[in-house]
Amino acid sequence: MSTSSPESVHTLKKESYALKRTRAVAAAASVFAEKGYHGATTKDIADRLGIRQGSLYYYFKSKEEALEEVCILALRDYVERMEVIANSALPFPEKLYQVIHCHLSSYRQPNEALKVHNDQRLYLPEERRERIRNDGSRYRQMLEDLFHGEVNIGNMPEDTPCAFTTQSVIGLCNAWGDLIIRNDTIDLHELSARCVNLVLTGVSYNAHSRA
Repeated sequence: MSTSSPESVHTLKKESYALKRTRAVAAAASVFAEKGYHGATTKDIADRLGIRQGSLYYYFKSKEEALEEVCILALRDYVERMEVIANSALPFPEKLYQVIHCHLSSYRQPNEALKVHNDQRLYLPEERRERIRNDGSRYRQMLEDLFHGEVNIGNMPEDTPCAFTTQSVIGLCNAWGDLIIRNDTIDLHELSARCVNLVLTGVSYNAHSRA
């Protein structure tokens, strides 16, 4: 008869807690998306999980902490996908396409955590928002590093404003996101390709003098 070692039992307990906490964050995201931060209560989250309100404090010490965890969850997916793209062997134009397409696709996916992050993160105090911004900064820095890499190998001019270009790409995606939500006929593959073309080649403009 085999018995589990204390180390394996401890590992299983940690994994079990992690899974339960993930479900708790998902429940909080669902409640906040449905009722809003101010309209939701910790009892609502506990009811969504099917547990007693007092047991929720095993995962969150407060409703504020629950909102912070939901916002962190929303950005984690962005960061993880960026890491995969950045570390891939794809040529730069394809990496940029993947970055933009992933960003735009998020507006078509039912993502309650992302909706809560976009609409309700400002209800958090500055200290908690700073921790969330750190994840957003990682995403921007990885994208900026891709541009710097192309500058370093001579594929882009030395004076390319990498930080400005990075922020512009993110702004471009966010602006189109509002339209994507309202119009489900927009072809994301075509839109992503056109965004890449705009970033890499710009707009051809020839001024003609008038007589």
